[in-house]
Amino acid sequence: MEITKELIIAYVEKAKKGKQGAFSFLLHQYWNEVYGFQLKRVRNEYEAEDITIETFSKAFDKIDTFDSKYTFSTWLITISKNIQIDKYRKKSTSVIANTTDTSDERIKKIVDDSPTPEDILISEQNLAELLRFIKKLKPHYQDVINLRYFQEMSYNEISENLGEPLNNVKVRLLRARKLLAEIINKNNTI
Repeated sequence: MEITKELIIAYVEKAKKGKQGAFSFLLHQYWNEVYGFQLKRVRNEYEAEDITIETFSKAFDKIDTFDSKYTFSTWLITISKNIQIDKYRKKSTSVIANTTDTSDERIKKIVDDSPTPEDILISEQNLAELLRFIKKLKPHYQDVINLRYFQEMSYNEISENLGEPLNNVKVRLLRARKLLAEIINKNNTI
């Protein structure tokens, strides 16, 4: 099957109507291009993977805003580039803020950053609440969230562990993150 601009536009239109197969096709079609672009920029496989996942997540959430006058791959790369720039700015701002004030007063006032008992309790409560939210997901979504974020497996390791194709794992994780965010938002607005 030849991949033409018309075929891509047809899949984008299906995705705009919520067809899961269209999202899978677009992810499969453009994953390597976006990932390769990020890998050249950040030179770190895990960071490139995370930015790529975030790119598709944001693109699929905003698929209705895509204008078919433009090339879909260019739109994705632009989203990806903006995400990477935002991450770089946040990282740079954090580093600058932590290193610019080195006056004698600042050096004398070294703060103990270890968590207080209250901080530990709060983080344990937040983790318990997060786990309750995760348990509201269907089991196959719980599995990928657990493997990726709690067992810190790579996408390839998850694919091997579940015995599923890599692209299925990526789509499932993308969907799980989106559903989890919806659950969290719903519970925080009540």
